[in-house]
Amino acid sequence: MSVRTVLCFGDSNTHGWRPDGGGRWALEIRWPGVLAAELGAGWRVVEEGLNSRTTVHDDPLMPYRNGRDYLVPCLASHAPLDAVAIFLGMNDLKVRFAVAASDIAAGVGALAELVLASGAGPEGTPPRVLLLGLPRLGRIEGQWEDSFAGAEEKAARLPAQLAATASELGVTFLDLSAIRCSDLDGVHLDEAAHRTIGETVARSLADMF
Repeated sequence: MSVRTVLCFGDSNTHGWRPDGGGRWALEIRWPGVLAAELGAGWRVVEEGLNSRTTVHDDPLMPYRNGRDYLVPCLASHAPLDAVAIFLGMNDLKVRFAVAASDIAAGVGALAELVLASGAGPEGTPPRVLLLGLPRLGRIEGQWEDSFAGAEEKAARLPAQLAATASELGVTFLDLSAIRCSDLDGVHLDEAAHRTIGETVARSLADMF
């Protein structure tokens, strides 16, 4: 039986950072781990989550976080890939990047275009692309309050922007705005949210193939 491979390319919510600041959720709790369990033996799930990763921006405070710089070698490293799930944009909401919702969607779209232009799929074809929308922000207080000041308004406009980007590129968009980030820090996922995302992505991939 042939095995399909999906790359999960994201930030701390793919890495599995806990909203209570207690480190990283266990593999079976993180949404790529849930995804692997849901898809079963016919799939291989590659987890590529990096804390503070952006779509296309260099972070002056945290180097090596530009998703565009790493995506192409990442695709080549894990090829052949049947699908790539892109789950980015949360860190683009930070004040220091000063970008609009449309710019964040364009950044996600730029990454999708890199995947579509690659030969990282089976027999040199491009992998299929699944764009994941952002969960709703929770109550942002404490260490993230200044960094994400004003993020709620931009985040509310993102689902429509990302849906339009996906439509233009002919890729699949999965709206996750019904899921809410934990109120412990407002920007990271609790265990239940990881499970819901993993299960939802599994259904979307099954539909795509």
